[in-house]
Amino acid sequence: MPDDAPPLSLTLHPRIAEIPAAEWDGCAGDGNPFVSHAFLSALEDSGSVGGPRGWLVQHAVLRDEAGRMVGCAPCYAKSHSQGEYVFDHSWADALERAGGQYYPKLQVSVPFSPVPGPRLLMREDAGVPCAALGEGLAQACRQLGCSSVHVTFCTEAEWHALGQAGWLQRLGTQFHWNNPGYASFDDFLGALSSRKRKQIRRERRDAQNAGLGIRVLRGREITARHWAAFHRFYRSTTDRKWGRSAYLMARFWPLLGERLGDAVVLMLAERNGEPVAGALNLVGRDALYGRNWGALVDMPFLHFELCYYQAMDFAIAHGIGRVEAGAQGEHKIQRGYLPQPTFSAHWIAHAGLSRAVADFLARERPAMLQEMEELATLSPFRRDCSEAE
Repeated sequence: MPDDAPPLSLTLHPRIAEIPAAEWDGCAGDGNPFVSHAFLSALEDSGSVGGPRGWLVQHAVLRDEAGRMVGCAPCYAKSHSQGEYVFDHSWADALERAGGQYYPKLQVSVPFSPVPGPRLLMREDAGVPCAALGEGLAQACRQLGCSSVHVTFCTEAEWHALGQAGWLQRLGTQFHWNNPGYASFDDFLGALSSRKRKQIRRERRDAQNAGLGIRVLRGREITARHWAAFHRFYRSTTDRKWGRSAYLMARFWPLLGERLGDAVVLMLAERNGEPVAGALNLVGRDALYGRNWGALVDMPFLHFELCYYQAMDFAIAHGIGRVEAGAQGEHKIQRGYLPQPTFSAHWIAHAGLSRAVADFLARERPAMLQEMEELATLSPFRRDCSEAE
């Protein structure tokens, strides 16, 4: 900050309940539900985050000289690197082999949610740059004796601002589906090559003819019975994929529905009226965000139908411009989800580790860009279609 900048103060808070929702959301805005006071409080009040779970709440609040809140950030002191989706295990191993201590670290993110969006939440009318909040976080890191600060899945603007302030910059990849204004799902299919169009029609037909009923529930339509079933689906996924206890507690889902209302959309498959699979989505200003999925049955293409095609149907029907279907999954490309960069910024106190990570990232970034270019060549869109551009 310039020498003549007004003084700012940063405080850390062990519970978001200490921060008035109106003040937090005045900084967060209404574009991305994952950084809302409602979402973050549901995580805390359900016991899904906290010290025993390795996510010690340390939400940052930046105030000006008059005491007005001008910025904030969802922040956690971490004793491990689980649930983040931007992997730094090798950095931790390197520092600990050198005799240092990587944990605790400060993580500026939305727990268990690889959803791009703002992380340094600044009041638009405050005139304070987001780098000021980054500077405060670095100072807090030193005072707390943490090794580093990691701002993950941030916006590109935040990434550039922190990079200019000396933070290390990292790129990742996700796969998003863009809706240029399709009138129907068939309109989207018309933009694809003939072979891909036939493939998707076959997948949808097989999934929808598997003896299951598919429903889309929103807000109050989702009952306690649906949430109890969805937690079973979620646990079946975490137990099968990772073989460890799930982070999100059963109480989280109904709290989420209660606090976010119509922003919550559940794609549900039922057999004889009983839920057997589901995919959870949140609605933002410009995007539908697919988050969690699970099933008690194993049926061909059911995952694609609930997680991808039903989300696209919903986005088309509601004029939503984008579907973000979560982390990883090159198989999404053939279903119209194309590669997009994701951004993270890192401040590391240890000079030697910082130099080593900077060297690694300088080689990783161009490799990531090249990989995205190569993945984009697998696009299913016709060459004469603007979606292929």
